[in-house]
Amino acid sequence: MSLKLKVGAPQPFTYLAHRPPPLPLSKPHPVEAFTMEHGLANLIEAVRSVQLLKIDGFCATAGMSNSDYITSRWNVDGHELDNWVALKLTLLSEPRGNKLRSNLCCRLLDPSRNLDPHGETSVSHDFERGGESCPYFIRLARRHEVPSGYLVNDSLTVQCTLTVLKDLPDVVHVPANREVPLPLPSSDMHRHFGELLQGQRGADVTFVLESGERLPAHKTILAVAARSPVFMAEFFGHMNERRSQSVRIQDMQAAVFKAMLHFIYTDMVPELDVEPEAAEATMAQHLLAAADRYGLDRLKLICEGKLAGGIDVDTAATTLALAEQHNCSLLKAKCVEFIARSPETLDAVLTTDGYKHLAESCPLVLAELLRAARGRRN
Repeated sequence: MSLKLKVGAPQPFTYLAHRPPPLPLSKPHPVEAFTMEHGLANLIEAVRSVQLLKIDGFCATAGMSNSDYITSRWNVDGHELDNWVALKLTLLSEPRGNKLRSNLCCRLLDPSRNLDPHGETSVSHDFERGGESCPYFIRLARRHEVPSGYLVNDSLTVQCTLTVLKDLPDVVHVPANREVPLPLPSSDMHRHFGELLQGQRGADVTFVLESGERLPAHKTILAVAARSPVFMAEFFGHMNERRSQSVRIQDMQAAVFKAMLHFIYTDMVPELDVEPEAAEATMAQHLLAAADRYGLDRLKLICEGKLAGGIDVDTAATTLALAEQHNCSLLKAKCVEFIARSPETLDAVLTTDGYKHLAESCPLVLAELLRAARGRRN
């Protein structure tokens, strides 16, 4: 297939226009255009080429008729084209598809670049199979009205930009109103944060446990992502830990601190799902105290729920003391309700070591417990 670009110029005249090499801009510029049909979007690629048509001896063309032309070969994306001067676009062979979309834009150019391009005009045309040439001409300026600044040493330069579109294979188009399939895949963010903690990449603080074990971590995640006011004050406030690269952890078992750190990164506490139940309760008690110490409200609520669901005669008094010390009102109410539900349960709790600890550490709670028991009897 080839295209023919005619520049009508006014008499038979055996004259060839001189065309300089292509401009650096003459590389294909892909363009995406969408035409909706039966749920498909046709991708169209535009191949654009820019050339300079230089007409030396411009005055000699004055006697040419409208049926005479000056030609110059031009190839764009494998399509062969001819450049003329009175500018008309002609398809020399059949298009590959049903039609060939084209656009020609021309303007006068000052080779010295002292003047801006002048008289830009364009024409678009769809060439169909068996069709005729484009019926439209591009007229830049009348001969006697060509600005003198663009006619240098009887030489006129025209910049021509030709764009042809070619269809690409159809791609499936998903309608905007199509519903997202449910259920959505579960989030795996906890896994990525867990890998960050395990891999230690980018860690900027190290916790030193009483056992001597060292646990690298990330200040921003501890203070911001976990929303811990304690870590925020330590690492971004005026405390000594702000500039320190290591923090010593005291009065907390290594397993408890590791479990708390894992929860901060993953929002999960696998230690509370282990057997036997006694081990769960012990870890939940220690984690509740740790969560209250560092202001981790969500972890604190998780531990409260775990402990509230496992209250029995052996753990009721110990859990009640823990709830009183760490301001867990709902857990406290659950413990009081359990202990005071019957004289037999109260008597059984009074014989446990946990009750002795409760009496020593939280004596004011005993009065509430007795009032609740008396109210039940009444």
